[in-house]
Amino acid sequence: MTVQRRTGEVVMGLSVQTYIPGSTPMHALDARVKLVLLAAYSVALFLIQTWLGLLCAFFLLAGAIALAKLPVSRIAGMLVPVYVIVLFTVLFNGFALDVSAATDRVVASGLAGVSAGVLADWQPVVLVGNFGWYPAGFARGCFYAVRIVLLVAASLVLCFTTTSTKLTDALNSFLKPLRSFGVPTDDAAMIFSLALRFIPVTAEEFTRVRVAQLSRGAKFDVGTLQQKLRAWQTVLIPLFVGMFRRADSLAHAMEARCYGMPDVARTSLHDSSIPLAHVAALIAGLLTCIALALVF
Repeated sequence: MTVQRRTGEVVMGLSVQTYIPGSTPMHALDARVKLVLLAAYSVALFLIQTWLGLLCAFFLLAGAIALAKLPVSRIAGMLVPVYVIVLFTVLFNGFALDVSAATDRVVASGLAGVSAGVLADWQPVVLVGNFGWYPAGFARGCFYAVRIVLLVAASLVLCFTTTSTKLTDALNSFLKPLRSFGVPTDDAAMIFSLALRFIPVTAEEFTRVRVAQLSRGAKFDVGTLQQKLRAWQTVLIPLFVGMFRRADSLAHAMEARCYGMPDVARTSLHDSSIPLAHVAALIAGLLTCIALALVF
């Protein structure tokens, strides 16, 4: 969220849209294929035990980003919250309150082989008392951090190249086998679709109400904590009232269109079959992920 002040005007931007329109092969690939490949890539990442394997996984992801023609700066910007997680991952693995006990635990648990034993021969560096830097743990933390970054980046590639509608249709397709057990898969997919659509709507409403209150002289960053909370009440209360009104209007609209009627089979506007070229891409991707997991 960014706030800019220019010539007395408050301009507030909130980026909630992740899909980047395009006509690349990655954009055209069936959403179900991309979801399955993402799952296979995620499993392969956690089965890889060597830095060489992570390097191959990185090049595989870089190839997908290049194929989709996605801006690397956009992906790096979306990964900012992940950087905090990986920082703690490296710190908690690289430093120990008792370095000798940490070494014994790693050997006993079998984690010494993770990251191909990089820095395993380095001796711990005692800093204060028993607290110190553990080189092998630091290498392991970096290994886990790269895993997390690659996993989240792969998820972003899926979000950047697939619309929420296609993701919802893919989810509904995966849930179809549960219909035989009486599970309302259409309703579950509709709920998921509405949740995705309400995120940008709620964000826009939040922006609108906050800018309106700022134009009336509201100060959200001035005063004590109690005063700040009172200032935010002028935003949150209208926001929640507007959300409930919008939900009520949506409920009436869905009821008027006969949603919720029992024993009614819904049809799809688009053909749900997967083209042979997409099936071939799925097989090639699965074989690549299996090779990464088994070889490295």
